[in-house]
Amino acid sequence: MIVGVLKEADFENRVSLLPEGVKSLGNLKSSVLFEKGSGSRAFATDDEYKSAGAEEADIENILKRSNIILSINAPSREVLSKLPESTIIISVFNPLAEKETIDFLLDKKITAFSMDMIPRTTRGQAMDVLSSMATIAGYKAVLDAAFNLPNFMPMFMTAAGTIRPAKVLILGAGVAGLQAIAIARKLGAVVEVFDVRSAVKEQVESLGGKFVEVEGATEDAAAGGYAVEQTDEFKQKQKQLIHDHAAKSSILICTAQIPGRAAPLLIEKHTVEAMKAGSVIIDLAASTGGNCELTENGKTVVKEGVKIIGKSDYPSDMPNDASRMYGNNLINLLKVLLDDEGNINLNLEDEILQGTCITHAGEIISPRLKSIYSTK
Repeated sequence: MIVGVLKEADFENRVSLLPEGVKSLGNLKSSVLFEKGSGSRAFATDDEYKSAGAEEADIENILKRSNIILSINAPSREVLSKLPESTIIISVFNPLAEKETIDFLLDKKITAFSMDMIPRTTRGQAMDVLSSMATIAGYKAVLDAAFNLPNFMPMFMTAAGTIRPAKVLILGAGVAGLQAIAIARKLGAVVEVFDVRSAVKEQVESLGGKFVEVEGATEDAAAGGYAVEQTDEFKQKQKQLIHDHAAKSSILICTAQIPGRAAPLLIEKHTVEAMKAGSVIIDLAASTGGNCELTENGKTVVKEGVKIIGKSDYPSDMPNDASRMYGNNLINLLKVLLDDEGNINLNLEDEILQGTCITHAGEIISPRLKSIYSTK
């Protein structure tokens, strides 16, 4: 079995597989081809790949010779169109939102697995890329906020007087939000947390955060732990409560997202205007519209004295460990996809493979994706 590792686009510092992952694939009776410079921005040299047993090749050879192709960001249409029909591509396609990409994959009869579609089950945890990358995002978001805040995070009692601890408001208690709580508390901040899912209250409180609950939330056990769309009445109650707490906070960490939809608008302009000058908003949902009305994706702007950082790509800022985590998620998926002899066993009855495989032989495979596209 030959696995090909593609070099990511210039905006991406991560790589889908580090040299240590090459050794792990060797244990799965698979060899690795990699593009020159694939891991350079993740601090992995070509010599390290070769020492681990990988072979350097140009992209044409990788596409021609590989049975499985690995990447983080979905390859260009030009690259995808060159894939032999028998080749499997594993990447992050964002299929719930990228209908044109799905149509292209279907038209070309490409077998594609999307790592952001791993079922959120106990068995799927070791392959859950969304959780891995969200852990990094939550960690980096708080550090970035602390760096940009013109105040201390913890309480200090000094000869010059007592410095009060910073108040942090976190919107969304998914993996990113929970990690943000943990880091903010370690830095000594007072932390409050909003989430529409009452089930996360215990987790929030176990990390030292105060759970601020809005009554009347809609919850769906079939949503796999994700938030779901709320009623207009609930949204209004939520926005008012968030406004009241945001006005008293010096840091807002926005993590609330709904798969396949625009991020919910939780922080309106008048809320930003009510915040203290010097406050910081980190919007992790920037790439899907942002939780803050004034967020600009990929930019840092100052509005009414409040610094708003719209950033959804924190994992790329910590490329070595981010690549390690992504690669481990991939390897755990490949353990399901390959048999004991290292051959592909495309068992689409397996819940992990079925949930993650978005297209095969011109058909949508993932039940979750199929249900969404059948209504479009």
